[in-house]
Amino acid sequence: MASSSGGSSGSSSLLTNSGMGTDLQAVMDQKKRKRMLSNRESARRSRLRKDNYLKDLMTEISQLREKNGLIRTSVNLYAQNNLVLESENSVLRTQIMASGCFTNPWISAYEPAYNGFTKFAPVLDQDDFFLL
Repeated sequence: MASSSGGSSGSSSLLTNSGMGTDLQAVMDQKKRKRMLSNRESARRSRLRKDNYLKDLMTEISQLREKNGLIRTSVNLYAQNNLVLESENSVLRTQIMASGCFTNPWISAYEPAYNGFTKFAPVLDQDDFFLL
């Protein structure tokens, strides 16, 4: 009997709560719609941030590529200038060696201090000249 009275009271409580259930359901539906709208708006803002971030990255890539091109051009110019200077130095070294006027530049600067005792100075050959 206790089970029948419990069952009847349970069914009566469902009947009395059914009016409040629809109100509660309406409130829950309204909260759910509000949450869905909030989530959509948040997702929209997130997509906008992502798009702006990607645009910024693409702009940075473009600027870095341009800067890289300028640096490469500059390096190529310096390399060409270096080749020209190395060629000129090679010609000058050859002319100096061919003239026979090659002396030890370290000793000639201090020659008066040696009072003519330069015969003990090391003799430089052509390979040592490239150190200059």
